[in-house]
Amino acid sequence: MPGLPFITFEGSEGSGKSTQADRLAVHFQRYGIPCILTREPGGTPIGETIRELLQFAPHNSTMTAETELLLFAASRSQLVREVIRPALERGTCVIADRFFDSTTVYQGAARKLDRQMIERLNTFAVGDCLPNITFVLDVDAATAESRMQRARRKADRMEQQPAEFYERVREGYRVIAAHDPGRIVLIDGSHGPDEIENEIWEKLSSRFPILAKTSNIEQRTSNH
Repeated sequence: MPGLPFITFEGSEGSGKSTQADRLAVHFQRYGIPCILTREPGGTPIGETIRELLQFAPHNSTMTAETELLLFAASRSQLVREVIRPALERGTCVIADRFFDSTTVYQGAARKLDRQMIERLNTFAVGDCLPNITFVLDVDAATAESRMQRARRKADRMEQQPAEFYERVREGYRVIAAHDPGRIVLIDGSHGPDEIENEIWEKLSSRFPILAKTSNIEQRTSNH
């Protein structure tokens, strides 16, 4: 099926981005739209090993911002070449829970590493494999913290950052959304998950008519 997009979801921990990525994948599967759902860091055996190191390894408390940056880039580089690019080339939609915008925001805006260096590293890691559309779920730090506490699971290293870190993350996402409105869609993440899901689908179906057309065909077929 030609013309299927590469879709990424971004936002701070607790923003609801993973929930919406999961919901969109289910929506596509229900209507027969070929898609894969992947995540960062992770998505490949190498990437999942890096994910464990970044999030839960007992010795990662001394990890420097520079090391963190390079590990994220390494995971992303493997994911692009092993999973994302091959899927797009065979006509499969890709839904990614995080991509290079996370590095721009977390290691750039929040960790305050050099922005130009990060941009060069992002380009090196992904090449010409760029998202067609990116949804950024915007929530304040207090809402994000409340949601993470309700999740009642072990917090990873990134989720243990102080509130001011997440305020810088939020502002970083808003800045890149303002700079790239053609690709990045800012969504109010404080709304309910059903409302957000509907808003995302409206944006997608208007931007990519092939998705709406395919869903309508499958829906009519299932009703007969």
